Amino acid sequence: MSRASRGGVNRARRDGLARRRRSRGGMGNNAGSDVKAAYLFIAPAIIGFTVFVVYPLIRSFYLSLTRYNGLSDPVFVGLGNFRRLFTVDPAFWPSLRATAYLVVLYVPLSLILGLALAMFCNQRFAGVRLVRTLAYLPVVLPVVATITLWKFILNPQVGLLNTVLDRLGLPTSLWLQSPTMAMPSIVLVMLWGVGGTMIIFLAALQAVPTELYEAARVDGAGARSMFVRITLPMISPIMLLQVILQTTAALQTFNQPKILTNGGPGFSTNVLMLAIYNNGFSNLGRVPQLGYASAQVWVLFVVIIAVIALTAKFSSLWTYSDNTPD
Repeated sequence: MSRASRGGVNRARRDGLARRRRSRGGMGNNAGSDVKAAYLFIAPAIIGFTVFVVYPLIRSFYLSLTRYNGLSDPVFVGLGNFRRLFTVDPAFWPSLRATAYLVVLYVPLSLILGLALAMFCNQRFAGVRLVRTLAYLPVVLPVVATITLWKFILNPQVGLLNTVLDRLGLPTSLWLQSPTMAMPSIVLVMLWGVGGTMIIFLAALQAVPTELYEAARVDGAGARSMFVRITLPMISPIMLLQVILQTTAALQTFNQPKILTNGGPGFSTNVLMLAIYNNGFSNLGRVPQLGYASAQVWVLFVVIIAVIALTAKFSSLWTYSDNTPD
């Protein structure tokens, strides 16, 4: 090959390398600009999460280690609030028992009633849309106004419920004024808003393939067998979701006990959220105990995380998944 030919080949190679470097540089610049744009778009969410979630968590944990009334500077006391909570406060263990009692009563009943309503509303009959609307309507009604109306209904002297029971010749009750009936009465009021649970179950039921039911009918399966062997397994992931949502909501119940009983009679309905409120936002004449209330908040937070973790850990024992290993 002549010197001129070799020179031409070398120039072509140099030009090719230069073009590839420019191409890689352009791709790198484009990738860098895309990353910057991505961070720019998610910045508001990150800032909001940091300001409204991360900072309050850190701040509340710090306050749980202090004696703080919201007016003077916090005084560090270490684990003093937690020692007082578990060993000195006479209201803590009753409030924890009341919260557990509420969860045990409310969660199974809300799941059973919500699923029953969903299965009823999943049928085809005239007026089914109206029934669905009426079942969901309590969810969108004003919460405080609805609870206040229920407080009048459950009044043992002039309440509508006792009046109807008395007219029918059935035994009446003290309802909210009875230590044994106060919590079931609160659960009854909470079940008034079971329409939200019903809607989620209804969506799950409508997502079950109809081919499964048709094949089961051909094999001679009855309604009960199809419910146990098809419906429940297919909606079990949604059931898991509902268990977690309803349990978390029950552990944080506040409006119903506050308006209906204010924690009474005695400590029978003094759930943990109400105890936190009473300590953190005391009535006039009492000094708020925001540090102590923050310690109670962290106890409740740990309880919620533990319940969710245990539920998720054992969910594989009763939830169905069509993702089989290779």
